[in-house]
Amino acid sequence: MSKFIKAAVASSVLAASVMGANAAHAATATADARANILEELTVTKDAGTDLDFGTIVTTGTAETVTVGTDGVRAACTAVVCSGASDAADFSVTGSASEAVTLTVPGSVTLTGPGGAIMNANLNSSALTALDASGNGAFSVGGALDVAATQADGAYVGTFTVTVDYP
Repeated sequence: MSKFIKAAVASSVLAASVMGANAAHAATATADARANILEELTVTKDAGTDLDFGTIVTTGTAETVTVGTDGVRAACTAVVCSGASDAADFSVTGSASEAVTLTVPGSVTLTGPGGAIMNANLNSSALTALDASGNGAFSVGGALDVAATQADGAYVGTFTVTVDYP
């Protein structure tokens, strides 16, 4: 054999032994890659459904005026309440049958003439999951603290609700 052929055979044997050694120690495994895509959530206030405590006439005695999440105002005893009351109603859309979390602030400050203020503690109906069509709804009511000498005028405050997937 020529030196060239002997060197080629020796190189082939060496290469095969090295490759065989690596292959004998190799191990493999597989895994899945996954993603769960959810439709973007939207939350909108239903038209004409702001949280409204109605008209309140002070009588020199403080009172807390309450509107439930059903929009019904509780009986007033120390002040005179009239006019319509309403809860703020919201509609939610997203992925069908998915769980959601609802965040409503604990209170809102209403500001009136000359910087006069009143505070309302807020509460909401429950919303924990969207229905099979991807829809949900909730309402926000509250308890408004009216001072005995509350300044006359219109008061307004704004609050933000948040709905998210957990």
